[in-house]
Amino acid sequence: MAAETALGALLFDLVLHDTAHEHMFNPAWSPHAKFHDAQYIVTSLALGLLALALLTGRRGDTHARLLWAAGIVAVPWASMFPALLFPGTATYDPEFRNETQFVLGLHGQMFMAVVTLAILALAAFLASARRRRERVAA
Repeated sequence: MAAETALGALLFDLVLHDTAHEHMFNPAWSPHAKFHDAQYIVTSLALGLLALALLTGRRGDTHARLLWAAGIVAVPWASMFPALLFPGTATYDPEFRNETQFVLGLHGQMFMAVVTLAILALAAFLASARRRRERVAA
């Protein structure tokens, strides 16, 4: 999930033509809109790399590092939902209506956010349950 977060926005918004033409290479987007997309790409990359550093580190409490990494990775994904509450926001631009993919009624990116957040929550829950079992057994 950390690698997905680090590379996802970079690939989908800048590199892969199938989706980058809706974002950084969208001629209808103003330079200011592209600035904010670039800001999101850099933020996601930084948060993903920070989480990877926490997960691969050898110092400190492994359980705490896992929970911090999960929380850090969750930020860009979870922020998609309240972002839709701001005036004039949408998951896609109208000119791409016919290209937009939906999964179970959700925009593909929102579906991916739900899946990613569910996996992160499950990982945190399982890690915490394991830690409780280890403490009881000790």
